[in-house]
Amino acid sequence: MNAFLALVAVLGVSASGPLMAGAAAPALAIGMWRNALGALAITPFAARRAPAELAGLDRAGRRDVVLAGMMLAVHFGAWISALKLTSVAAATAMVSMQLVFVVLLDRLRGTPIPRTVLVGAGLALAGVFVITGVDFTLSTESLTGDLLALGGGAAAAIYLDAGSRVRRQVSTSSYTVACYAICAVVMAVAALVAGIELVGFAATTWIAIIAVTVSAQLLGHSILNHLLSVMTPGTISLLLLLEVPGAALLAGIFLGQTPPLGVYVGLALIIAGLGVVVLRRPPVEAPTS
Repeated sequence: MNAFLALVAVLGVSASGPLMAGAAAPALAIGMWRNALGALAITPFAARRAPAELAGLDRAGRRDVVLAGMMLAVHFGAWISALKLTSVAAATAMVSMQLVFVVLLDRLRGTPIPRTVLVGAGLALAGVFVITGVDFTLSTESLTGDLLALGGGAAAAIYLDAGSRVRRQVSTSSYTVACYAICAVVMAVAALVAGIELVGFAATTWIAIIAVTVSAQLLGHSILNHLLSVMTPGTISLLLLLEVPGAALLAGIFLGQTPPLGVYVGLALIIAGLGVVVLRRPPVEAPTS
């Protein structure tokens, strides 16, 4: 059953990049609405348990919920902005570097890093340099998009790390509705401060926002939040590697994006390197709640 849920989640998140790249709305608006609608959809399922479970969190648990929601907002703000500047293939490959940041978090805690993991991280980093080098020859806009996506990957690593701790104490629905709600509020405030419109879009844009909410938010991230109870953040990141070729394929079909050959070379290096990182990384105890 978990394998089937993982497949559904990967297919859901793979549609995320192409849908958001094609939506004619600001990045903060897209991110805010997909999280607000996601929280609204999950609220009926969380209403009975969430108040008591969230109130029962200790101080560290409450801090981690807020941290996860804020980092999810940073992730979406950076990544969706990147999708507007560079190709879906490049942006998705860059944001998948979250796994390298997960390893870095482990190292900061004092966890020894095997040499093979460092080799894999170096291989993935080489892929980053290949893609950014190719995009730099195209335009500074594409390079900016690459760097934004990389920052979004760093934020996603912190989001997954904090979420894995919270999920040891509360149910999927309670954690998810709280995290999405916090993310939506943070993005809404950021949009208002920046003077970015949150409404007034064309019908096709609203359809794209609803579609990405259903496919990526409800069938993607929500399932991944559930799987955090039986899988480690590293395993989730390995599953998300499948999003890279999936998103590139969908972008080619529906958006007509055909990045230079060098981007695909870098993409292959990143997937290979991150695969090594996951396979050789020391096992981490999975949440059990």
